[in-house]
Amino acid sequence: MKNSDHFLSVIVPIYKQEQTILTDIKGILSTLDQIRYDYELIAVVDGTLIDHSYQELKRSHLPKLKLYGYPHNHGKGFAVRYGMARTKGDYIAFIDAGMEIDPNGISMVIEHLEWYEADIVVASKLHPASRVQYPTDRKIISLGARIIARILLNIKVSDTQAGLKIFKRQVLEKVLPRLMVKNYAFDLEILSVANYLGFFRIYEAPIKLSYNFKSLTHATGMKTVITCLIDALAVFYRLKILHYYDNHNQRQWIFDKELSMRINTGL
Repeated sequence: MKNSDHFLSVIVPIYKQEQTILTDIKGILSTLDQIRYDYELIAVVDGTLIDHSYQELKRSHLPKLKLYGYPHNHGKGFAVRYGMARTKGDYIAFIDAGMEIDPNGISMVIEHLEWYEADIVVASKLHPASRVQYPTDRKIISLGARIIARILLNIKVSDTQAGLKIFKRQVLEKVLPRLMVKNYAFDLEILSVANYLGFFRIYEAPIKLSYNFKSLTHATGMKTVITCLIDALAVFYRLKILHYYDNHNQRQWIFDKELSMRINTGL
């Protein structure tokens, strides 16, 4: 019997995954069936016109899967935020599609969240107990993100970019309406804003990760680093200069209702 104390929501952002997405989602559902809490799995297809990921999942009729999508690609961060706004869980996690990350890590971040009475737990490739295999170019991107996070945004975790994190609902209720980043630096923004708002209990958990695709080209890797830096500088500017994330700027925040209207009309 499932523990009724808490309900878990897990978001999976999906982009160009039609070849493997059904297997991926079934694997995550199988893992979630083993945890002690009841749950919902929310899949968000970031561009339903790009491939057939949405159709593959829609005709599968998988239990406990809630499927969302919108016509055009807006970025991973946007997809995760879109899913978060539709959750009902006390604990809210997201995990990348593709199965590079072992979904058993979801149980690990839950246990860390409860043991440390944390606000947020991030899976970290640099945790001593982590088992990771990923190419050098990915290590360079991660290093760049860590430097940006520590120096610009005062985020005191060793790895901000691994695609598995869990949050308490009260954290996201405060943080989510303020967020703007749609893509690479989404993780940096959500962690820095949470920290800025006083949610200091951010801890790391081990991860099992193995990238099963070819390494990025040098040009693509550099573009990713540069885009992440630009996004992070924008977060820094909003955080430290404009004080955009402060409560008195509430009327400027882009609320989910407005986002939904824009993407459903293809704007």
